[in-house]
Amino acid sequence: MTEPFFGNFDLASLSLWLFVGFFVLLIYYIQRENMREGYPLEDDDGNPSANQGLFPVPDDKTFHLPHGRGEVTVPSGQNPDRKDIALRKTAAGNGFPFEPTGDPMADGVGPGSWAPRRDVPELDGHGHPKIVPMAGTEIFHVAAGRDPRGLPVEAGDGEVVGTIVDMWVDEPEQLVRYLEIELDADHDGGRRLVPMTFARIKSNRVRVRSIFGKHFAGVPQNASPRQVTLLEEEKISAYYGGGTLYASEARLEPQLG
Repeated sequence: MTEPFFGNFDLASLSLWLFVGFFVLLIYYIQRENMREGYPLEDDDGNPSANQGLFPVPDDKTFHLPHGRGEVTVPSGQNPDRKDIALRKTAAGNGFPFEPTGDPMADGVGPGSWAPRRDVPELDGHGHPKIVPMAGTEIFHVAAGRDPRGLPVEAGDGEVVGTIVDMWVDEPEQLVRYLEIELDADHDGGRRLVPMTFARIKSNRVRVRSIFGKHFAGVPQNASPRQVTLLEEEKISAYYGGGTLYASEARLEPQLG
């Protein structure tokens, strides 16, 4: 009578090798899925990079978006990157910094860079815009702290540019995302949003340090008074971010703490 096969077979070794094989395949799969954005790699001049990495770029995958927003395919280039950016190289080799060739506050470069996101508002799980002005909803009120509405807005150079007239809240997250400014006539009038992270609420004013009074007229505007799109959010935040470096020549120089 012959011995059964498993009598001399190491099941523990088989389990170990099956786990190793599964883990290697899992890492391979995760790494390829991670390459659906930002690939194929490009060099500083926008040409395909000679070194694309160890793993091949994954095949296109189509995602069906909720709430009737169609489909998106990645990494097909369906959402093209920005082209003709107003920057030039400061040296011939790769890895050196670029410098703006135009108005960096308007061109969206450096710390003011923005990505071409979809020009539609971000939605909550019910298909409603997430970020809405507090004036358009009755379920939010200021429960603690200083209500900034009615306070003057002071720019980074000390100039008063307008007044806070509303707060824009993220309903699902239940927090304030933007303050809405009514600019005075000397600063082009109209309304502009400022991200909450760029505003400091004081007892008698709201201070926005990143840009100066002359820059507020150039803040990108949202088309609708009741919602803000992903692309508009990108450009608004980028404008204030760009001001942290480009608002004045002094900010371009080394800073001592």
